[in-house]
Amino acid sequence: MDFLTSLQVSASALEAQRMKMNLIASNLANAETTKTAEGGPYKKKIPILAEKNIQTGDRRNFKKTLEESIKGVEVVAVVKDGKNFKMKYDPGNPDADSNGFVKVPDINVMEEMVKLLSATRAYEANVTAINAAKNMAQKALDIGK
Repeated sequence: MDFLTSLQVSASALEAQRMKMNLIASNLANAETTKTAEGGPYKKKIPILAEKNIQTGDRRNFKKTLEESIKGVEVVAVVKDGKNFKMKYDPGNPDADSNGFVKVPDINVMEEMVKLLSATRAYEANVTAINAAKNMAQKALDIGK
């Protein structure tokens, strides 16, 4: 794997984790939203990640096979959560039904925070990988001095 390939793999992970963190932030911001443009409460959004082929250039035999196994990551879809809504007793809310219950999104704030920490750690790990690749390239350049 050359220098640029390692950067491409880490860059794809940074982009995917950034998208994941944005969706988690959206879920947290709308944890109590009872009205949306589509009607009804907010539905939690979940990113679907998949491996992504990284272009490594034309190589020969073993090296080509080895480099074809190098994969990045990408967000291929964002799906809405299929869970039903929670019913919250809030008779003063204008969206409450005749019994005083309001439909709210089924978003567990603690669960979302754990996902956010996980995405943050993955993001930081990829930044560290980029810095390591950059330092190795710098050391290689220093050898020539």
